[in-house]
Amino acid sequence: MTGDRPVRIANCSGFFGDRLSAAREMVEGGDIDVLTGDWLAELTMLILHKQRARNSELGYASTFVTQMEQVLGTCVDRGIKVVSNAGGLNPAGCADKVREVASRIGVDVAVAHVEGDDLMPRIDGLRPQLTNLDTGEPLTATPVSANAYLGAWGIAAALDSGADVVICPRVTDASLVVGPAAWWWGWAGDDWDPLAGAVVAGHIIECGAQATGGNYSFFEEIPDLAKPLGFPLAEVDRDGSSVITKHPGTGGLVSIGTVTAQLLYEIGAPLYLNPDVVVDFGSIRLADDGHDRVAVRGVHGLPAPPTTKVSINFEGGYRNRVTFVLTGPRQQAKAAWAEAALFDRLGGKGRFDEVDVRFVEAPSDAASQEASSGKLHITVKSSDERVVGRAFSSAAIELALANYPGFFVSSPPTEAQPFGVYWPALVGNDEIHQVVVMADGRRIPIDPAPTGSAQGRDSPERVHAEPVGPASGEPLSRYFGARSGDKGGNANVGVWATDASGYAWLDRNLTVEALAALIPEATGLPIHRYELPKLFALNFVIVGYLGQGVAASTAFDPQAKGLGEYLRSRPWPPSDPGV
Repeated sequence: MTGDRPVRIANCSGFFGDRLSAAREMVEGGDIDVLTGDWLAELTMLILHKQRARNSELGYASTFVTQMEQVLGTCVDRGIKVVSNAGGLNPAGCADKVREVASRIGVDVAVAHVEGDDLMPRIDGLRPQLTNLDTGEPLTATPVSANAYLGAWGIAAALDSGADVVICPRVTDASLVVGPAAWWWGWAGDDWDPLAGAVVAGHIIECGAQATGGNYSFFEEIPDLAKPLGFPLAEVDRDGSSVITKHPGTGGLVSIGTVTAQLLYEIGAPLYLNPDVVVDFGSIRLADDGHDRVAVRGVHGLPAPPTTKVSINFEGGYRNRVTFVLTGPRQQAKAAWAEAALFDRLGGKGRFDEVDVRFVEAPSDAASQEASSGKLHITVKSSDERVVGRAFSSAAIELALANYPGFFVSSPPTEAQPFGVYWPALVGNDEIHQVVVMADGRRIPIDPAPTGSAQGRDSPERVHAEPVGPASGEPLSRYFGARSGDKGGNANVGVWATDASGYAWLDRNLTVEALAALIPEATGLPIHRYELPKLFALNFVIVGYLGQGVAASTAFDPQAKGLGEYLRSRPWPPSDPGV
């Protein structure tokens, strides 16, 4: 298909569990050409594995099927295509469920699905390639899932072959936008700049309302907080430029600030690798384009990488946790006594594969009992469920009348819980065999994206402005926004200024050393800093901050969602005299 106007691609889901009514809101709230939704966070693949282990017919996002019951008829009547990664570990099963919905409501719809991401049947032969992307360790565990991040060309081929609904497995989040845009405009595999522009548009809208004011540092800018935030859509033009907007009358806000925040979410280096193109995030320019409209222009693309990322999950064992509440004075001494007594009863810390102890002190003279109560969190892990089950939690309860004054815990004794480990890796593109399966059973093989030697990224442009930032004792939040998130075991924190003077201050002052001093939990961990002057932003990646990923993390904030706001709360300068 070759369009004659920008294609309007809407999002109706940012995760498995997002607002169920969003699909209907996007279909009925205004004109769109394609309805998309992202259901597959890294943790979701482990959840879907557990579903499928209980019932082989499951393994997909069931809420998507519920949404199709609500909107499929309208989509067919209005010619709206549907593209979703809700297929998860069972795209064929999800496609069958959508066909059942179509039959039940009496509509004729062509449902296709994409295959080729599942590497489990070949996992042993691929092991030499599957070293951990962050640590370099070889894969010795037995995975329960191993899924390659597929690109957009399967989606484009399905639409070009007449599909009305395309059910995808583990494709990159942005591919849900790139595929429809490539189909609409008839792009070639080496149209690097248009493809890169569509990746950026996909990255902006993939997390739903996070582009329209959700998780936004300056949420006071949102006109009416009583209104549910509308979901975003991208108008993608022939050259890959786009306008990010939302349906008129919906809640929330689309501004340069909300778009910048989402651009910084869960990214790493400025050269952003996608299966179909490498995107230079340093080339992105944003501009106001009217009320609740932001133009995204100037995106530069480079040839696709020769490797494909793989998301691997394996069972890590079992864990349990107890939280002792420490009210009033001498909290540190109380915590030390409770910790020593607990592990004495259990036979020592050596019985466990891992022990994590976190003491959080509270001011003992606070205005209320709750505010004056600190906490001692103790988490244990073991490959033996019995070691960390009731034997652990009951031992904590048995201290109730024989330990520190004011003893109580935050919950009754609990059983051990299984946890999974996320393992990122790469394989050569020649190991990926993507196939589109049409409604009539036809199988369309998809060639890998063309690759080439990517030219090195130009040095970031310098911003020439007088630095303006916090005075001594002021928090960073008075001047800067932040957005943070998880990428496996790493955390990213993007920090942005609203103008050139603010960015000049960030560039000069917010060094790696300063960030480490402001975030004590990052002490001793590798930290990478990346400059994005066209966005007035810096991006930091804290390697290993979340251990082995969200499912295994013992961190207070296991997905680092609040880390950016914590950074904004810190007064400047940090207490470290070396900064």
